[in-house]
Amino acid sequence: MRVLVADDDITYRIFLEEALAKWGYEVTGVEDGEKAWEALSGEDPPRLILLDWVMPGMDGVELAARIRAEEKLASSYVVLLTAKDGKEDVVRGLDAGADDYITKPFHHAELRARVAVGNRVLGLQEQLAGRLRELQEALQHVKTLQGLIPICMHCHKIRSDQESWEKIESYIEDHSSAEFSHSICPECLDKYYPEDPEEADETASETASPAESI
Repeated sequence: MRVLVADDDITYRIFLEEALAKWGYEVTGVEDGEKAWEALSGEDPPRLILLDWVMPGMDGVELAARIRAEEKLASSYVVLLTAKDGKEDVVRGLDAGADDYITKPFHHAELRARVAVGNRVLGLQEQLAGRLRELQEALQHVKTLQGLIPICMHCHKIRSDQESWEKIESYIEDHSSAEFSHSICPECLDKYYPEDPEEADETASETASPAESI
């Protein structure tokens, strides 16, 4: 996971860079908001972002708001680094677009845990995005039947968009992913294939044409 750290205090920035690198993250460190925005404006920007609240030029709150307004950065996970611990300050930072905040001076274990949360959230987002792509690809191969279907009341053929009449099996196969396997229902089995020979004769008589009955 690639991480961007923006902090004008070189001591804090070096501490964060070394700690994150030790935990297996690929770190980019910058000293102000403007350079942070430049790093985020490039191709394939880091998605886990740690921003100092107070920086020259563009502070962390303003930068968080710009990140949320940018479509390609909207799914980034933003953590504010701040010495401010008042509730109003925290709410302001979160309202601006930050996902979390860490109060200076850092507690080593807390920093690692909060960064791990951001990493986990981004991982889940990637999994969901992958599932969504799979569903969209699957939907491209799905055909559905909908609307009013004109069907003959006698032979049950269906009128297609080309004004031709098709067998119901052909029409459904062309407009869906269904395939037909012909069988015989119990009623037709009894009617057309009776076990009793006398019933067979009666069935034959019932289905015979007028010419055959004379």
